[in-house]
Amino acid sequence: MVNKARQGRDFIARHGETVYNVARRMQGDHLHIPLTRAGFAQADAMGAALRTLLGPKPKLTLWASTAGRALQTLAIIAEHLELDWHQARTDARLVEIGMGQWTGRYYRDVAAESPDFMDEEHRLYRRPPPGGEWYDAIAARVSGWLADTDADPGDRLVIMHGMSSRVLRGLMTGLDVMPQFAAPVAPDLPQGSIVRIEHGVETVVHLGSGDIAHSAPA
Repeated sequence: MVNKARQGRDFIARHGETVYNVARRMQGDHLHIPLTRAGFAQADAMGAALRTLLGPKPKLTLWASTAGRALQTLAIIAEHLELDWHQARTDARLVEIGMGQWTGRYYRDVAAESPDFMDEEHRLYRRPPPGGEWYDAIAARVSGWLADTDADPGDRLVIMHGMSSRVLRGLMTGLDVMPQFAAPVAPDLPQGSIVRIEHGVETVVHLGSGDIAHSAPA
């Protein structure tokens, strides 16, 4: 359910492309995966777009998942906005879906073992990774972050991940639970994209340059 009382606006961004993304490996909640040159370019474009939209030194609370790729992306954006990256807040509840035994594996290898593991229409998994996480668990943890930040004054910039941000956006915009995934899930967006959510209404403010059709979803 949309919380109309949530203070401020949320700018939710998907981090830039990583070496795992371009190789189509499953990174999930793996913390230390660097951006590619394309990923840095996407972060640059996000920073420039936000500066155009908000101006220099906007009153934003900076948030990121604890993953290095999110923090790298935020560092570039913060420089554009003339904000102090060192003041950013991190929260492990914003990390990507836990991939369990699939962490680090190539999508092609998992597909060879389980050809139907991926719902290509929605770009989501059909079943939990062995020892990994399901979408209802993501919904529970990001709901906790929402509850803890609802009363915070001002706007927030949140740098996170493909699948986990889709669940967060689904919750914030009041989408129905998708029974096959046990959670509300917003549409996929390319890496380097930013949405603004205000009072439950989502607007895409910057569409990333990533190619959804050929990129890894998580």
